[in-house]
Amino acid sequence: MKLKTLAFCIALLTGCDSQLNNPYSDNDTTKSVLYESFSERPKHLDPVAAYSSNEYAIIGQVYEPPLQYHYLKRPYQLTPLSAEKMPTVRYLDKNGDVLNQPKDSEIAFTDYIIDIKQNVNFQPHPAFAKNTAGEFMYHTLSPEQIAAVNNIGDFPQTSTRELTADDYVYQIKRLANPKLQSPIAEMMKNYIVNFDKFNEADFGAQVLNRYQYKIRIHGKSPQFIFWLAMPFFAPMPWEADAFYSQAGLREKNITLDWFPVGTGAYFLAENNPNRRMILLKNPNFHGENYPTEGENDDAKNGLLADAGKPLPFIDKVVFMLEKETIPYWTKFLQGYYDLSGISSDSFDQAVQFTGSGGVALTPSMQEKGIQLETSVTLSDYYLGFNMLDATVGGASESARKLRLAIAIAVDYEEYISIFMNGRGVPAQGILPEGIYGYADGEAGLNTAVYEWNGSPQRKNIEAAKRLLAEAGYKNGIDPKTGEALILYFDTTSTSTDDRPRMNWYRKQFEKLGIKLIVRATDYNRFQEKLRTGNAQLFFLGWNADYPDAENFFFLLYGANSKVKFGGENSSNYQNTEFDKLFEQMRNMDNSPERYEIIQKMQKIVQHDAPWVLGFNPKNFALYHGWFHNLKPNLMANNNLKYLRLDTQKREAMREKWNRPFH
Repeated sequence: MKLKTLAFCIALLTGCDSQLNNPYSDNDTTKSVLYESFSERPKHLDPVAAYSSNEYAIIGQVYEPPLQYHYLKRPYQLTPLSAEKMPTVRYLDKNGDVLNQPKDSEIAFTDYIIDIKQNVNFQPHPAFAKNTAGEFMYHTLSPEQIAAVNNIGDFPQTSTRELTADDYVYQIKRLANPKLQSPIAEMMKNYIVNFDKFNEADFGAQVLNRYQYKIRIHGKSPQFIFWLAMPFFAPMPWEADAFYSQAGLREKNITLDWFPVGTGAYFLAENNPNRRMILLKNPNFHGENYPTEGENDDAKNGLLADAGKPLPFIDKVVFMLEKETIPYWTKFLQGYYDLSGISSDSFDQAVQFTGSGGVALTPSMQEKGIQLETSVTLSDYYLGFNMLDATVGGASESARKLRLAIAIAVDYEEYISIFMNGRGVPAQGILPEGIYGYADGEAGLNTAVYEWNGSPQRKNIEAAKRLLAEAGYKNGIDPKTGEALILYFDTTSTSTDDRPRMNWYRKQFEKLGIKLIVRATDYNRFQEKLRTGNAQLFFLGWNADYPDAENFFFLLYGANSKVKFGGENSSNYQNTEFDKLFEQMRNMDNSPERYEIIQKMQKIVQHDAPWVLGFNPKNFALYHGWFHNLKPNLMANNNLKYLRLDTQKREAMREKWNRPFH
């Protein structure tokens, strides 16, 4: 998943005249209202196209795919959401006949048969409204009618209807429609049978009855089921498509990208990207209860206090536009936001490092009853080499040793300390902690870059210089020119705030005598350079779509080469042994055999160094004592429904912290 920054800050909206600094004018003392912030408007809220974290922060609350991740259990576990039960999995041979206890080599197709919950209704929406004659009121709007509306709320009549299996198949056909340009369309071609034939009878997704449908995929892929927990596979009513497709509505931003239509716990009632976005509790929500079980410490940590209670707990969520970190932080300390990240400016005020290398809250935070939650993200950040490049690319020993010399010299421990306040873990391999196949400690050590001394120790710069000399660039001199080797770093970091980081990268290369030229450009131009292979070095991040090793290793699979095949392998790396192991590993169930294959793949990548393995970020979240049920769930997109606020306690603390001076 593409990474976007979404600053979260949360507050209950309550009124008290004595709090003259209360930033909220539309006080609502009768409901539990949660405030979050956003710094950049989500580009897509249509689940066919949305693929960024700031987009999922909204649509994850609105849309309900068949499956979801259990909120409390770890390792991550799929459970039914809009499905009645977990899908029935059926294996078939090349003739379409069902196989019983087959060998993997016999499986030509897999059917996922999904039974959906009955008596589930969509949120109120004008797309469903009908007149007394049973005709849709707003599907054939006249130019005069369109001219009279400016917002989805300007349509006076709304209605609903029951969710059916056809709504899921309709959405899968939308994924296949090339006009809609879904970012996973190319990937789904490799999974879903006859994906290109979305308007024909043999399309791989079919309705079996009103409450049951199936998806047929090629071969066997245990990982495909994870996609069924993503908004891409949420149901879409045809009525919404028909309503929004009318000429004139797009010009007024009345589209699925601005106003989604789902069955989830919330619906988007207001979308004003210059001020706020508002989610309201869906009055048609079918209901769900808080989990009754979790991990061993969850009960002790108060995470099962609400076990079995109906969801959601919060009535309203307001996403406020916040561009500046200092006012945001001040409001949090005043109690007007319940949850906060920690900016670099505020880090020392909030957190201190202990002698053992751990982190703890400062006394001022503890006095306010603020608590700290940390978690390593399921994300990779890396410095990539274009393996098609004549200098840094290719399989030659010279190019490999050049890449390894750079991998040693680029000190990401220092980067994490300087630019991230220590909020990261240097990566030893492709997989972050929490993914099956991740090896901790010495077992997972990248021995090409690190040595083990009770903990990973980066090799010294002299080791890097020896590799550089063996590569033919002694002291960083390019023998072709007799001058310092010049390498090019393409980036979208164009602001003045980015300059310190770019200077830091230059200094890392200067250790080797190499001159690094930073080529900053806009996002579109940067992506074009990646597509055409005109970038030499670049920095990218990847956030897991699902918690499986395949979703990381595919970033280096040869058949996913960016230049050759338009895939996500931006380094255009290709290693025959790695590719064979990937093809063997990707469709396996987790097992000791799969684990060993993953370790072999890690060693190949560490040896070839198509990436300078960077870091896995750490999330730091601060929350007040009245904020309950917070547990980092790095895979789920629909966490808001589990959160609860003690509004009386919060109001009391706001009164205490915000008394006017006389």
